[in-house]
Amino acid sequence: MSMFELSKRIKLADHMIGANDPVYIIAEMSANHLQDYNRAIEIIHAAKEAGVDAIKLQTYTADTITIDSDKSYFQITGGTIWDGTTLHKLYEEAYTPWDWQPKLCEEAKKLGLDCFSSPFDSTAVDFMEEMNMPAYKIASYEITDIPLIRQCASKKKPMIIATGVARESDIRLAIEACLAEGNRDVILLKCTSAYPTPYEDVNLNMIPTLAEEYGCITGLSDHTMGSAVAVASVALGARMIEKHLTLKRSDGGPDGAFSMEPQEFAELVKNVRSVEKALGSKEYKLTPVQETEREGARSLFIVEDIKQGEVLTSQNIRSIRPGNGLPPMEYDNVVGKRASHDLYRGEPLKYEDFE
Repeated sequence: MSMFELSKRIKLADHMIGANDPVYIIAEMSANHLQDYNRAIEIIHAAKEAGVDAIKLQTYTADTITIDSDKSYFQITGGTIWDGTTLHKLYEEAYTPWDWQPKLCEEAKKLGLDCFSSPFDSTAVDFMEEMNMPAYKIASYEITDIPLIRQCASKKKPMIIATGVARESDIRLAIEACLAEGNRDVILLKCTSAYPTPYEDVNLNMIPTLAEEYGCITGLSDHTMGSAVAVASVALGARMIEKHLTLKRSDGGPDGAFSMEPQEFAELVKNVRSVEKALGSKEYKLTPVQETEREGARSLFIVEDIKQGEVLTSQNIRSIRPGNGLPPMEYDNVVGKRASHDLYRGEPLKYEDFE
């Protein structure tokens, strides 16, 4: 039993997100526009063609997310794909120009896609409000920024919070910050902050754990290669999936190496929708098709002609397909009985056939 009372069904723009609603699928543009506005527009159109529900941006500048410094604190090391540069230089290359964002949102809206962003400081939140974005995504590394979370939550829009670098205490504090602002619409995304993420580090089993522990809707922010992990997450209860989208990985860019190409993203969406259908109901019952197919199961049939009064034996009565006769469990009760009338090979055995 969770200590929190969070929403079990959330309205995000025109979509409902909950246990019995379709999985909400987000294409993350991030830095894959490569500072080319027309490419950003192409990515939005590719997202639409792939069948996603939303395109997501990131709202920051290099100076709002860090400072320009060559000190060791700001050097990127540790075996990442960005080693050898500084945070400021990386974000100068990766950021999405703010003057693009209203136009990108408008293009997405024309195509029927939701468009929202991850803010990285208070000015970004204000800017997102000017664009009337329908949700706030808190990036993994911002989960400890409680003032930022409270500012976003105060807008009374869905809060999507990635848990990649979060300890349990961080998650609790983030949720408490949302609740303090009267916002119960919180979605927690299982996330591993490694780019790309090794499969053995994903820990998909955390998805139902998060749902139970915090009493919320859960999903996956996925940085693995391919679609297998994202598709599998649906079977574990993920109601939201986020993956990076680019036009071609070979085009490069800060996030290109672990992003999906359009045809791959389309296959992901197709497979997620198939798994949704396959999950079906938790109730044990046969479908109408299964009820019909049950007629093909085994049953007791007469396999040799039997005169009235003759004994039913293992030679003249057998359990075979199809299922029109008595159930095979009656076999031991039937053998040794006498035929109540003449019986003929190929007929299903019925209760009135013996005495």
